[in-house]
This record gives sequence, structure tokens and C-alpha cells, in this order.
Amino acid sequence: MPEPVALAVLFAATGLTPVKPDSPNAERIEDLYWFVAFWSAIVLLAVAVPLVIFIVRYRNRGRDRTIEGPQVHGSTRLEIAWTLVPVAILVIVAGFTFYKLPGITLEDQAKASDLRVHIEGRQFYWQYRYPNGVIAIDKLRAPQGRLVVLEITAPASDVIHSYWVPAVGGKFDAIPGKTTETAFKAKRTGTFEGQCAEFCGIQHAKMLASIEVVSAAEFDSWLQEEATKQESGDSNLGELEFTGACAKCHGMNGQGLIGPAFTGALVSDAKSVAQIVRNGRGKMPAIGEEWDDRQMNALTGYLKQRFSGESSGR
Repeated sequence: MPEPVALAVLFAATGLTPVKPDSPNAERIEDLYWFVAFWSAIVLLAVAVPLVIFIVRYRNRGRDRTIEGPQVHGSTRLEIAWTLVPVAILVIVAGFTFYKLPGITLEDQAKASDLRVHIEGRQFYWQYRYPNGVIAIDKLRAPQGRLVVLEITAPASDVIHSYWVPAVGGKFDAIPGKTTETAFKAKRTGTFEGQCAEFCGIQHAKMLASIEVVSAAEFDSWLQEEATKQESGDSNLGELEFTGACAKCHGMNGQGLIGPAFTGALVSDAKSVAQIVRNGRGKMPAIGEEWDDRQMNALTGYLKQRFSGESSGR
């Protein structure tokens, strides 16, 4: 594969380069990016340079507009060349693309024993569900060096979203009622930022995603502890739900942005909150249509404690 060093330097200076890859899939995407960019630059130069030369050489030089310029007769060899060379370039690019594509999703490496995380795209947040029932909002925690299989979907009543964290993989649509699978294996620890890549409504820009990669031992410990905390109601799940699912429209202080402000009377009525969250109201979508009681209790308890001054009772 050619190494377009000058092109890489130019793109790095203008912010057009892919983010630093942290998984084999993202590395393959980067390889494809630079390979296609290299041949695109060759084609650009092959077209732009002769065009400039012809513009300068065959300008009218003060001739009257009714007088034709010097005529250039065709060249069979040249015509054959500019037909065959682009075809050859397309074949090369297509061949390299099909060579790299199978490793972008890592589906062929997935096993039944691998960690599988169910991801739902909802207006306007991402909900993750781990095999042991742990729920996370917007931020996925994953183990370093292990294959993580992502089952990406959206509720049938929602709209299409697109899950994209560039450092670990490509974009995959979250289609209502359908499930798309991909996988990644993070090479280093850290937090990698992403974004919903399909316009999904008025707060689309706030539908962010991130993957926090920690050591395998730290992840196992967290997953077990978080399951116990969420089951007993001692986790921060309610806060995560408020921040991810509510605050983007109602404000971090419940002051109201594109949605109405919270009032103590409203948030203190758990049944009313649950009904609105599960069914929606007016322009507000049913953001928690399929939430179980544990999730709903976490949110209503947090809202009571935060906005009405009452204890969550747990």
C-alpha cells in the first residue's frame, strides 16, 4: 500500500484525518481512508494540472470571440489510456476495499462466550444493557483486550439513529425493530467519544456516545458491583437517566429548554412521571416506553430527591 506522507501531513494540519484508531476494525477503516485518499489525490492532480495548462496555453490571447482558436486533433492512444487507467484505479480501490471489509465488523471472530451488549438508540440518548441486566446511559464501559459484541437497535416506535465511535469502529444504523451486530476489541484504556450520525430530531446534536475502556479486571469488578447496586437501588442509575434522557430537553436544573420546566408537584408524583416517560406527552417522545420498574423507580426517586427535596425512600 502506498504511503502518502505529504497528503497525511496536509490532512493532519487541516483536521481531515481519522481519529487515532484503538481497535483492529478502526485500523482497517483508517487504512481504507488513506488508500482511497491517495488515489483520489492522484486523480485530482491528473485532472487539475492539465486543466490549468490548457487554460493558460489555449486562452484567446486577444483574439476576437468569433475567431476559432487552434484545433487539436484526437489521439487514439491518449483516449485509450484515459479510459483504461481510471478503470484500473477503480479495480485496485475496489479490490483493496473488499480485502479490508471483512475485518471491519469482526463478526467472524465473535463467540457465544464474548461480552454482548444490547444498545438501543432513543430520542435522544443511548441505552446499554449488559448480559447481567446492568443498564448504562450514553457511556459504555468495556474491558481492554476483549472482544465486545454490540447488538444495535431502536424501539419500533422511535426513529433511525446511527451509532458511531470512530476510534473503535465504523457507523452502524440503529433501525427501529431490527438488530445490527458489530464488535470491537480495544487495545488501550481511555475514553473514546462518539456521536449519533443520523439526524434524528431537534436534539440530535446532543445525542452523544462514549466508550470508556478499562482493564479487564476493573471491568469485571465494576459489572458485578453495579448489578448489585442497581438491584438494591443504591446506584446512580437515576442520575444517569436524568442526565441522558431528560436534561437534554428540560435542562440540567430542570429549568426547561425545549421542554417545560420541572415543578415539585410534578416530580413528586411518581405515577404521573412514569406515565409521561413511558407514553410521552405532546411533542415529547416516549423516552422510556420499555423501561422496567427498576429503571423507572431509579428515575422517579432521583427526581424526587433532586427537585422536590423529598427522600427517594430507598
